[in-house]
Amino acid sequence: MQAIILAAGEGSRMRPLTAGVPKVMLPIAGRPLLEHIVLRAKEAGIDRFVLVVGYGADSVRDHFQDGRSLGVKIEYAHQNEQLGTAHALMAAESLAEDSFMVLNGDVLPDIGALKELAAKGMAVSAIKVDDPGRYGVFLEEDGIFQSVVEKSEDPPSNLANAGIYLFKKWIFDELRLIPKSTRGEYELTDGLNRAANKEAIEIVELNSWLEIGRPWDILEANLALLAQVEPRILGEVEEGATLKGKISIGRGTVVRSGSYIEGPVMIGQDSEIGPNCYIRPTCCIGDNVRIGNAVEIKNSTIMNGTKIGHLSYVGDSIIGERCNFGAGTICSNLRHDKGSIKSYLKGEKVDSGRRKLGVIMGHGVMTGINTSIYPGTVIEAGYWGKPAEVIRGHISPEMKDNGL
Repeated sequence: MQAIILAAGEGSRMRPLTAGVPKVMLPIAGRPLLEHIVLRAKEAGIDRFVLVVGYGADSVRDHFQDGRSLGVKIEYAHQNEQLGTAHALMAAESLAEDSFMVLNGDVLPDIGALKELAAKGMAVSAIKVDDPGRYGVFLEEDGIFQSVVEKSEDPPSNLANAGIYLFKKWIFDELRLIPKSTRGEYELTDGLNRAANKEAIEIVELNSWLEIGRPWDILEANLALLAQVEPRILGEVEEGATLKGKISIGRGTVVRSGSYIEGPVMIGQDSEIGPNCYIRPTCCIGDNVRIGNAVEIKNSTIMNGTKIGHLSYVGDSIIGERCNFGAGTICSNLRHDKGSIKSYLKGEKVDSGRRKLGVIMGHGVMTGINTSIYPGTVIEAGYWGKPAEVIRGHISPEMKDNGL
């Protein structure tokens, strides 16, 4: 079977992590998000893929190439402008087979549901949610899809659209007829509503669903996926280092004496860990990373090429590529009143819903020695800090007073 994966968008709600890096290539449990989706689909029996690319297309092509390394066949369609999900799917029309699955590049589906979906004629996926007002939800009758109702104040059901579909090629005829939505985009759900008038479309409920739509969703995804990874020690672990639990260490990485690591933890290639550091559970550390003496890291993602100097603390944070921490940088992750932590999406202050959340740090950020960073702070790519700075809020490289 063939799957078309919509992976052309930047993922603007994931900024600053997507500055130069498409959302689908952000690392989750040691692999790009998109690779996890391809591998899950492969396990469900799908071996032919079309990746619809746009923003950051070269990074996707360079990583996946023809798919041979993953045991699948991959072709590419390019969406020149990001004009909605229907527009993205239309970009792949010339490569589509008579029947194909459509996957979103930011949703990790469960394999059992993919297998069930693949056995249908025309089908859509859904998942029951507690807050249906946040989603497009399905109207259904005896398990047959009737229509999608988008983000209503009075949603008619709690069956949220999970964004995975099984289509026949005639769906493109319907997509060509839909107008732009009020958002100025061509919406796949509008084509789906039209298709329901031509053929019965079954609803398949997912057992699990991980959507990566906000930066801190990476932490939830790591928690789920690291538990499934079989540990492998391919690097060097010096005498006097302590490893407990499920830990993976890549080739060329050295874990120096006195380091204490509690799994699940995944560390990439050619990194240097320690001596005398403490890495706590659900950390994902990339390639060519340096974790210095007396550093503590907890439940965080540290991306490729980042250096975290001695005497630093990083808790519940996502740190971009090629960052450099001055000694004594502290990323705090808990309010004194233990309240829910506020952060920022596209510059707007929002409630993360998390009791613990540290910093969301873009690529190429440098902090000075003895820097303190407040919980929920977002630091845009390229910011260079000063010694003894206190950083809070939403920080861009042009800001001089850091919001104080």
